[in-house]
Amino acid sequence: MATASVSFKSREDHRKQLELEEARKAGLAPAELDEDGKEINPHIPQYMSSAPWYLNAQRPSLKHQRKWKSDPNYTKSWYDRGAKIYQAEKYRKGACENCGAMTHDKKSCMERPRKTGAKFTNMHIAPDEKVESFELDYDGKRDRWNGYDPTTYSRVIEQYEAREEARRKYLKEQQLKKLEEKNGKNEEEEASSEEEEDEDKVDEAKVDESKQMDFAKVEKRVRTTGGGSTGTVRNLRIREDTAKYLLNLDVNSAYYDPKTRSMREDPLPDMDPNEKFYSGDNQNRLSGQALEFKQLTVHSHEAFEKGQDIHMQAAPSQAELLHRNYKIIKEKLKSQTKDTIVEKYGNAASDEALPRELLLGQSEREIEYDRTGRIIKGQDMSLPKSKYEEDIFINNHTSVWGSWWKDHQWGYKCCHQTVHNSYCTGSAGIEAAEAVNDLMRANIARKEASDEKPVQQEEKRLATWGTEVPEDLVLDKKLLADALKKEDERKKEERDERKRKYNVKWNDEVTAEDMEAYRMKKIHHDDPMKDFLN
Repeated sequence: MATASVSFKSREDHRKQLELEEARKAGLAPAELDEDGKEINPHIPQYMSSAPWYLNAQRPSLKHQRKWKSDPNYTKSWYDRGAKIYQAEKYRKGACENCGAMTHDKKSCMERPRKTGAKFTNMHIAPDEKVESFELDYDGKRDRWNGYDPTTYSRVIEQYEAREEARRKYLKEQQLKKLEEKNGKNEEEEASSEEEEDEDKVDEAKVDESKQMDFAKVEKRVRTTGGGSTGTVRNLRIREDTAKYLLNLDVNSAYYDPKTRSMREDPLPDMDPNEKFYSGDNQNRLSGQALEFKQLTVHSHEAFEKGQDIHMQAAPSQAELLHRNYKIIKEKLKSQTKDTIVEKYGNAASDEALPRELLLGQSEREIEYDRTGRIIKGQDMSLPKSKYEEDIFINNHTSVWGSWWKDHQWGYKCCHQTVHNSYCTGSAGIEAAEAVNDLMRANIARKEASDEKPVQQEEKRLATWGTEVPEDLVLDKKLLADALKKEDERKKEERDERKRKYNVKWNDEVTAEDMEAYRMKKIHHDDPMKDFLN
């Protein structure tokens, strides 16, 4: 509980306290004073102005909000680097054997090891260092800038200023050389000197103006939730350019986000691309180096999923090198595949002319034919052969397998055989096959012509107890119902062995109704409804 006062207040005192606080907030009453006599802002909440109970604060104050637990021994001073205290002229006992200083020993001496130490030469005694010790707090021990002298940064500023001055001088010299080439050598020295001075002043103004034109500086815009583009945009729009939202005043045209000043779509899609200077922010994302960076990122993700140790943010140079090697290897594989295809099938798009012998099968050989087409003079052109065996006849056949087709079967044309490894029977085999077919058709027609009907055998009904059922058998319905009840009781006794009696009397007389009841109640294992019977 954080309260300033421990005394109990009545309801009336509490009401007066609230009224006083309201008056102080409104400025009608003077502000409350703390222990040091300073005014306390009345708008500060009570949980901030009231001190914890363990501080025993008698009056309200803000002292507990400040750093009241300050260490009196804490100091912000630092070591005086390179400071010397006293330089002796002779070696002293207990001093460093190498340099002669009393503040360290030979093992921790930072000077160059002498061939003969100061202990033995008693010459060139080094001065004693200034040894200091500070009691730093937790933050002071871990402050990386503790003891840093800000004035040393002036050297860095001087270096950059000197570099900028040299660059400015170089630019002026280059501009002066260009002006001298333009002016020519025939003009008078006085006029040329005046013009050079005027142009020099103009050039200085141009250089200074180019340095001040920061609005043309290109920066990367971060993608925001409002739809900001990642493309390169100007820091400040040139006033002569038309604003994005004024290119197309149609309400249903490309959407413009005023918060991020982005317009992703093209506001004028039907305009000639050679005349418009702005095609939307998406154009910057899908062209130039943005597309290359996207391909590089996709390649790094795919390579990482396949098991390669590659990361775009951790090692971007490695990722770019792997992507470059991947593109080179891919192009080599493409060219290798193309070469193998061209080597196997040829290139119809090449400029090389085919041999004349291959064009339409023409050649310079002279062949004479008669009226019937037989060759009189010359030699017939041999047909090209494939890699498969052709015109090879087996088993005395004069045609190849598959030269004949009938009734969904392949065969030989010479003998109409449908068996692949059969011997050729010639025209005799064809005649014999036709005779067999004619005889088979005649037999089928004769059989259809005869009206012989198959003898129908009478189905014999077996009796329920294994014998033939007589034709005059009639079952009594009442006896059959009694037999069914007895059969149910018998099955119940079989299921419950405890209800069986010791003095069981067997009846060997089986009537037709009993046998019919047994047959009706019997469970057949092939019956699909056997599980539903009682």
